[in-house]
Amino acid sequence: MLPASNGMKTLKRIPSKGIIAGVIAGFADYFVVDVTMLRVLYVLFVLVTGFFPGVIAYFIAILIMPVDGHVIHEHKEDAPPAQN
Repeated sequence: MLPASNGMKTLKRIPSKGIIAGVIAGFADYFVVDVTMLRVLYVLFVLVTGFFPGVIAYFIAILIMPVDGHVIHEHKEDAPPAQN
């Protein structure tokens, strides 16, 4: 894929917006569609194809899609400090 510095979008996983690994969220961001609609379509695809092709495609996507560089790590502010 081409670098984003030339104005082109790149397909990346977005774990902070995803349920499992952010693959569907990445596709939704890339194609500018609603992530919920894409998740429903993916579930229908998995059910229609007999489960394994869709699951294998998802895991292949996890392996080959780069992670978005703007990952936001959520910290729990209410958690008490660790006791030593």
